[in-house]
Amino acid sequence: MNNALNRVLANQYARRLMWPVLVLLVLIAVNIAVTGFDFIWPHVSDGRLSGAFVNILRRSAPLLLIALGMTLVIATKGIDLSVGAVYAIGAAIACQTIIDGTDQSAAGLIFRAVAIALVATAVIGAWNGTMVAYFGIQPIVATLILMIAGRGIAQLVTGGQIPKVQDSSPFTELGRGEILTVPVPIWIAAAVFAALVLLTRRTALGMLLEAVGGNPEASRLAGIRSKGITVLVYLVCGLCAGLAGLIGAANLGSADANNGGLWIELDAILAVVIGGTSLLGGRFYLLGTAIGVVIIGTLGDTIINIGLSDQWQFTVKAIVVFIVALLQSPEFRAWVFKPFKRRPAAPAAAPAEEVLAK
Repeated sequence: MNNALNRVLANQYARRLMWPVLVLLVLIAVNIAVTGFDFIWPHVSDGRLSGAFVNILRRSAPLLLIALGMTLVIATKGIDLSVGAVYAIGAAIACQTIIDGTDQSAAGLIFRAVAIALVATAVIGAWNGTMVAYFGIQPIVATLILMIAGRGIAQLVTGGQIPKVQDSSPFTELGRGEILTVPVPIWIAAAVFAALVLLTRRTALGMLLEAVGGNPEASRLAGIRSKGITVLVYLVCGLCAGLAGLIGAANLGSADANNGGLWIELDAILAVVIGGTSLLGGRFYLLGTAIGVVIIGTLGDTIINIGLSDQWQFTVKAIVVFIVALLQSPEFRAWVFKPFKRRPAAPAAAPAEEVLAK
């Protein structure tokens, strides 16, 4: 029985991922046709892994972190619109703490700045979860409040300025460094992705998330602490947003409270939807979310490579999301492929002798 159920779930998982993978392969093929295999083939330059696709992965690392946290929130039938503001808060706290120190190259100062930023963003995420789980506020309203107020908080942290970290500070290695030639942001995003996959697919946490998202009341009656799980996923989402803000600030060497992570929450939601996770809660697909993030990142380069202006970016992104959403819809596929399906053969007529006998 369990083996049969696992096969059904595996087939469902493969079907969900098939269309995003197909779209990503088409985008890669278009770029290869225009720019050659250099687009996908990496190379090492000055001890650092480089290449167009590697750069896409490096730039997409902050979005992937936020989208992974968003996937867990959406799995519980929630939404977090504040991740862009939390991104800005994390970046502001880290950079302001560093420039307020006496020696920006001190390892202790960097560790303290990163720790304070991550703890603060995790607390903010837990606050969002508490508003939703214990006070019954709709997720879109609870997180919209912080989405509006969050950048104001970031400006209060920085005094309305843009704190700039020295290039010699080890903090910038979070966004510009490399380990074994691979950019550090890719390592961080891959580590968080692997940790969340292990937690949600190798423990009961994933099943509990799907139960809470599928039917919160039934899960509560079954003895599942749905409120605690809700707070947990919002905490993780805030933590991921704060970590993304640290990577973004380290890459730029500064924190812009107004523009840091601006509208990144929309790209994160798009990546989750492209990856096959339903906004109605229930089953979620972290690998699908990662593929959705890469699709969004590849789209930007594709638009430039085929000669379109930047003004086409949002239009083309909307078209791709629309196409993927249609391909993932069973009703749409049934409508499109209905003319090609074989109709069942009509039952053979009974012999005349049998008819007379009846």
